[in-house]
Amino acid sequence: MLAAPALIAAGEPWTPLALRALAPIRAGVAALGGPGLLRSWEIGRGGDFDRVQAEAAFTYDNALAGFALLAAGDRDGAWCLAEGLRLAQTQDRSYRDGRLRNAYAAGRQFADAPASARPPGWWDGAWREDAYQVGSAVGPVAFAMLLWTAMAEAPFLEAARAAADWCAGFRVADGGFAGGVIGHEPSPAALRWRSTEQNIDLAIAFARVGRQAAAAHAADFVRAMWEPAEARFVAGLTPSGARNGHSALDANLFPLLAWPREARFAPALDWVLARHGAAGGLDFDQDRDGAWLEGTAQAALLLRRLGREAEARGYAATIARHMTGAGWVRAASVPALTTGLETGITPGVADFTYPDRAHLGATAWVALAALGASPFD
Repeated sequence: MLAAPALIAAGEPWTPLALRALAPIRAGVAALGGPGLLRSWEIGRGGDFDRVQAEAAFTYDNALAGFALLAAGDRDGAWCLAEGLRLAQTQDRSYRDGRLRNAYAAGRQFADAPASARPPGWWDGAWREDAYQVGSAVGPVAFAMLLWTAMAEAPFLEAARAAADWCAGFRVADGGFAGGVIGHEPSPAALRWRSTEQNIDLAIAFARVGRQAAAAHAADFVRAMWEPAEARFVAGLTPSGARNGHSALDANLFPLLAWPREARFAPALDWVLARHGAAGGLDFDQDRDGAWLEGTAQAALLLRRLGREAEARGYAATIARHMTGAGWVRAASVPALTTGLETGITPGVADFTYPDRAHLGATAWVALAALGASPFD
């Protein structure tokens, strides 16, 4: 579970970086005035992005923000986001099976007003909703489970167990758990790929709720994605079951944060440092078209834990250059950072990119790195 580190002992540049990144998260939670969810993305530039993301509060980003507040000792603030996610789970307009959607409408949630937990959308001659946002991927659900178990209150533990029941339904007999579903009820499409990163999320989350067999099944899949000859993890399996040799930053960093004692995986860090370096930080993949600030923060946290302080501080300096005056961290250093990943909306098309906009998830990871805390602790 997360412990609250002493900010005063963090040392430069970590104390000011932590306080700077925490400030907009704290302000956002204060503005909620109770349980709810924070909008994930900066808007205001116009175009399709603003229309689709105008009110979207992503489950993963809000779970991370809850972790950042909890790590900073702000349990009340973390509770607001954890409870916002719990209300979203229990008040869904269609589902009562423990799942969470990938995103909800940002704002205050009310226990006696289920409509406050609706999916995000926009008016375009008719009401529209994004297929990914209304879907449910197992990784974001696992992060909500991790936050709920870290809070360790009975309603949250019940929510985590319900979420575990839903995630368990994506078990694949020959290894790991599939990605979840995409699209609208009542029959969203199955995501048949299997992700190394999402299976490490599940391995830790299942273990936290006592599902040891499921945790072992996910963990065994992650270990099977190790490539000894290259000393790194592949991204997972494609829908056809073939190994996806794509080099994804989080697929290599998350196992090292979650399993620090498994020494054979330690070289994965140097793999990504050597092959993902870009713009003073780290790219999501190997095309080096810009820095992914969220992943750069993850690497900074890992480097700090390994005593490689000079390298970590170099990444902190890069992150600081991509923060807004209010303390938000931009997702990327370029307008459209490629990842090599699919959203699932158009099968076979690597259409998932990160923009150079202020991002809740990136900001939360920076706060965690500066605090020396990990969701997997």
